[in-house]
Amino acid sequence: MEVVVVDSGSTDGTLDIVKSFQVRLRQIPPASFHHARTRNFAAGLTAGEILVFLSQDAIPNSDHWLEALITNFDDPRVGAVYGRQVPMPDSSLERKDTFDVLYGDQRIVKDPAHRNGLGYRFYHFSNVNAAIRRSVWEATSFPEDLKVFEDLGIAKRILDKGWKIVYEPESCVFHSHNYTTTGLLKRYFDIGYTLKLLHIWDAPGARNSMIRDVWKLLKNKVNRIGEKDTGRLASAGMRHDIAKSAGLLLGLNQKYLPLVLKRRLSAFRVFEPDKRRELDRNKSENSGFFVERR
Repeated sequence: MEVVVVDSGSTDGTLDIVKSFQVRLRQIPPASFHHARTRNFAAGLTAGEILVFLSQDAIPNSDHWLEALITNFDDPRVGAVYGRQVPMPDSSLERKDTFDVLYGDQRIVKDPAHRNGLGYRFYHFSNVNAAIRRSVWEATSFPEDLKVFEDLGIAKRILDKGWKIVYEPESCVFHSHNYTTTGLLKRYFDIGYTLKLLHIWDAPGARNSMIRDVWKLLKNKVNRIGEKDTGRLASAGMRHDIAKSAGLLLGLNQKYLPLVLKRRLSAFRVFEPDKRRELDRNKSENSGFFVERR
């Protein structure tokens, strides 16, 4: 087993901790970090048959986290596996309810041969806590034309090539972020844009399943408003859910919006030019050759 750490400018003592272990450390400038490109870079530094991805703020909650993740590759048709995420104790009600929907306690095998009525969740995949077969990564790689939600992009590539993706709840980590109402609107604007870009929104059952889950989450909070201990949290959760729905709707229909507005609505600046790609393109043009990046 080999461990590779790619650090993009930590200033909190992380480097000192990492250097005390027998791991391979690669440092990159903060400005060069890119969700897809950096993960492809990290994977390219390894030689193992199974590539395990773990984000820096994901904390495994048991000693068999890794074993539970990789034993799924005993099936030669499994191309990737992702594990469960449990929100931190101080997480917002919106995050807790969303994680309950996306990360249940039942193992799911996503097989392109039959979608099992999963709708939009058929393509859900998170590399916060995941593993990919090397040969599958080499055939797909994380799509570097996506500035964010690269895990959604590679999941679609994997499934479209006929590989299975497994959701394994026994491989569990603590991981969550709290978002403001505006932050959620912008995040889900980018999600809507990505769902449309990857043609996932038009996949069988995607729209109906998304609408069903939105109403389920909203109804859950409405029912809690009158409760003494959770009423205030439920009200905040409702605002969050409404903001998410508005952001998603705007993202799905972004082609009707002016560019200046889309840039303000995007949390991850998906409508801004990729300066790194422009730099690479200029270098290749000036040197007379082109190098294709994974």
